[in-house]
Amino acid sequence: MNALFPAPAETISLRVLSLGAGVQSTALALMAAHGEIGPMPDCAVFADTGWEPRAVHEHLARLRSPDVLPFPVHVVSASNIRDGLIRGARGERWASIPAFTGPGGAGNHVPRAFGAGSASGKVGMIRRQCTGEYKIVPIRRKVRELAGLTRKRSPGHPIVEQWIGISFDEAIRMKPSLEAWQVNRFPLIELGMTRHDCLRWLEKHGYPMPPKSACIGCPYHGDAHWRQMRAEDPDGFADAVAIDRLIRTGFRNLRGEVYLHRSCVPLDEADLDTPEDRGQLDLFADECEGMCGV
Repeated sequence: MNALFPAPAETISLRVLSLGAGVQSTALALMAAHGEIGPMPDCAVFADTGWEPRAVHEHLARLRSPDVLPFPVHVVSASNIRDGLIRGARGERWASIPAFTGPGGAGNHVPRAFGAGSASGKVGMIRRQCTGEYKIVPIRRKVRELAGLTRKRSPGHPIVEQWIGISFDEAIRMKPSLEAWQVNRFPLIELGMTRHDCLRWLEKHGYPMPPKSACIGCPYHGDAHWRQMRAEDPDGFADAVAIDRLIRTGFRNLRGEVYLHRSCVPLDEADLDTPEDRGQLDLFADECEGMCGV
């Protein structure tokens, strides 16, 4: 029984774990496999945006190996977010990412001050639509298929329990399901486990540390992550640099130039010194646990 958003246990016919393949959702899946959280999920679902780092796919492959998880992991995809950015830069329809725009940029961005990069010290941040299109929608479509709700009228009571890997230190991200047929469950919060607790659990049980689960060119990356990518995944960093150059202009209903780095300078020219030295915050210190911050 879910004490946070309870649903009658007898109505639940399917339990699905939303797997982002980061620290929290990995710990959640493996704790279930060890019998430390129950009842056992029927399956997990991973949404592939088409632009995850190689390390994320390697980690996902380990989780899907025989004798690791006692339930299947379904991989779903709406389309490729990288290709979508390229189409958007050509003026075609796109699902916007939370990229940055410099002073004078207008359209669908929300002004937000970051204290670096532009002459005025302010940049804009574009509305984030990628989470819904590349994560939430394909996961929901697969869950409905698994629950036998395809082309059927949805019941007015929960028949699906969806596990989400949000930890106690980020409980503000916890939200109830908007679907009457589904209830969200947050087992890590029920156990009072923080992200650090998840890391300690994985270490204690001899599991490798999961990589950061986020797209290669996610604008939420802090400078430390960009530095690490540049040093350890030069091909990925080069790809992010190429896309950063490509998306500078051309998007519908958006004036000004678009950047992946918060300083609103080309990524390969950005100052990637330690953000703590400049008093900056990493906007995405945790992982995209299947819901990209939602």
